[in-house]
Amino acid sequence: MEFLLFSGTANPALAAAIADKVGVPLGHSEIHAFPDGELEVTVREDVRGRDVYLLQPTSGPVERHTFELLLLADACRRGGAQRLTAVLPYLGYARQDRRTAPGEAVGARVMADVLATGGFHRLVVVDVHSAALEGFFAIPFEPLSAVPVLTRAVLDAGVRPGVVVAPDLGAAKLAEHYARLLGLPVAIIRKIRVSGADVRMREISGQIRGLAPLIVDDMISTGGTIAAAATALREAGSGSEIVVAATHALFAGPAAERLEQASLARLFVTDSVAWERAPALPLERVSLAPLLGQVLTGLHENQPLNGFSSTD
Repeated sequence: MEFLLFSGTANPALAAAIADKVGVPLGHSEIHAFPDGELEVTVREDVRGRDVYLLQPTSGPVERHTFELLLLADACRRGGAQRLTAVLPYLGYARQDRRTAPGEAVGARVMADVLATGGFHRLVVVDVHSAALEGFFAIPFEPLSAVPVLTRAVLDAGVRPGVVVAPDLGAAKLAEHYARLLGLPVAIIRKIRVSGADVRMREISGQIRGLAPLIVDDMISTGGTIAAAATALREAGSGSEIVVAATHALFAGPAAERLEQASLARLFVTDSVAWERAPALPLERVSLAPLLGQVLTGLHENQPLNGFSSTD
């Protein structure tokens, strides 16, 4: 029997693309917001005894999208779904995985506890900010990587970088993954975060002079890290054409303006989150639908997910 796929309002286009890839109809559900902000969710399919997947990146507004997901899960559980999987192309609060000062909350742990109330049998996530995040969740966790998808897109576009650059120490392992696939060396920039939106680059480890850089990161939020990295690379004598690959393009606040000023040659991102309007940048948007379609089919058929995991 085919599995059922439902979508919240966070990224219905991606859900529809996945449904099209695997040849299943997208499940019919209704999500209505009352004037006071409360949500009403109704599932218009018979889910009894079915294997059900709920696609909902918990991107902004994070609280609304997270609660939509929980209400969808509740509706499916009450309808008798046999197995329930949350598909989170982007996991909100993942950056808040530790305290950096007294009195701070650990948002990632709170998100893990909240999602645990959904009664999910499994979570599917793509390029979470830290591999250690899996330890916060008691629910089985399938961490996927978009790196092979983005690497293929870079090569198919005719881009031939000479070095893979991590814009901070946190992106070093991600850069190593890209570098293994591309057969390239890695350079790492040391970063100091001045505030939530501003950063300052300190030094570059690795050879970049005269080489075409590919800056990689798991996400672009305000664009401060990428813009500062591009400036630091040019000042250090890298090739002038800088290409960026990032899984999650949040484009928050001044991101579009900063990235435009960075004069990037190409910017490769996935469709893990939806935008109301694409920014005026040299964007190449790569769909996660083929990857997620294969993974959901594999989970439904209880097959191993070798080659898809971020740990492979």
